[in-house]
Amino acid sequence: MNILIDADGCPVVDLTLQIAKQFGVPVIILCDTAHQIEREGAQTLVFDKGADSVDFALVNRVKPGDIVVTQDYGLASMCLAKCARVLNQNGLEYTADNMEALMLRRYENKKLLRAGKHPKGSPKRTKEQDEAFVATLTDILASI
Repeated sequence: MNILIDADGCPVVDLTLQIAKQFGVPVIILCDTAHQIEREGAQTLVFDKGADSVDFALVNRVKPGDIVVTQDYGLASMCLAKCARVLNQNGLEYTADNMEALMLRRYENKKLLRAGKHPKGSPKRTKEQDEAFVATLTDILASI
């Protein structure tokens, strides 16, 4: 089992590494040339900058039983299809049960953007979000 991180814009790379180290799980960081993220204790794979280049590279590497950290619903859906456990930066584990609603929300937001309506950006990251992420990832690794 590996933990694969879609690291472009991921605020929990260091938290993931800390938890993975406690459980002895290898971590692979995937990013593009615009976001090169190197961390001790992890393998970093860098891909050309381009639409979804990191996403496709990650999907091609993920194996059943791997854990993927991403905030991208489309990538999460593809990883679930490959029998990986997938969670976002706030500790939400993506499942077949919640994926449809999340994809619908993404579709509605894109429709608003095309209509010229810009939804509010994300608020500043909170300690509670970090704690929720740590709890979810720890629970997943402890259950294996």
